[in-house]
Amino acid sequence: MKIIARVRSDYPEKFGIPRQSGLVKTSETVVFEPAYRVADAVRGLEGYSHIWLLWQFSEAVRDDWSPMVHPPRLGGNRRMGVFATRSPYRPNPIGLSAVRLEGIELDAELGPLLRISGADIMDGTPIYDIKPYLPYADSIQNAVGGFSEAVMDHKLRVEFPDEFLARIPEDKRAAAVNILEQDPRPPYQNDPERIYGTAFAGKNIRFYVRKGVLTVCGIEDYADFLRNKDQRA
Repeated sequence: MKIIARVRSDYPEKFGIPRQSGLVKTSETVVFEPAYRVADAVRGLEGYSHIWLLWQFSEAVRDDWSPMVHPPRLGGNRRMGVFATRSPYRPNPIGLSAVRLEGIELDAELGPLLRISGADIMDGTPIYDIKPYLPYADSIQNAVGGFSEAVMDHKLRVEFPDEFLARIPEDKRAAAVNILEQDPRPPYQNDPERIYGTAFAGKNIRFYVRKGVLTVCGIEDYADFLRNKDQRA
């Protein structure tokens, strides 16, 4: 398997990334590796509205695997077979995402750049393959979603004070709210007094959750957060 490209996104960490593609409209870029920066390789792709990305769970690579996992949407206390979930901890750490293709740009140095939206992928993630999304074949009517259907509408109400929201780039504010609505906390953590932090768009957004309401209580530059984290360590 060869790495053909990498994703550039606003998610520098795993924590806070949407659990599925398409849930939050964010802007990302697929940058090809030097050997694959060939315009002819994407000829005709501009005619498609969506594409499939086959990628590596690069932060979840390990030698062993477990046949049972704890899906986050089930609260972290129910186990399911790994092949009935989209857990990153799999025998082969491979992810699959359907994303919107917003456009293709040709850069003099980087070759063709794929501008996409709705990815659930961390910055720097390796891409193994890119395929067009085919509506006539890939969209299956009356498909059944198993246990995921019971929890797919789970959302938190977000209170994001204007003083903090103003520190997020204007074109990324809606996405920031959407990310928080999805409840980025680990399923086993439900402490109403705990302050959490999620990194997005160059910021570290701090928040707490009480009775189904997520309240943003602070925001700082992500670079400052990392610097202070290193000092505390």
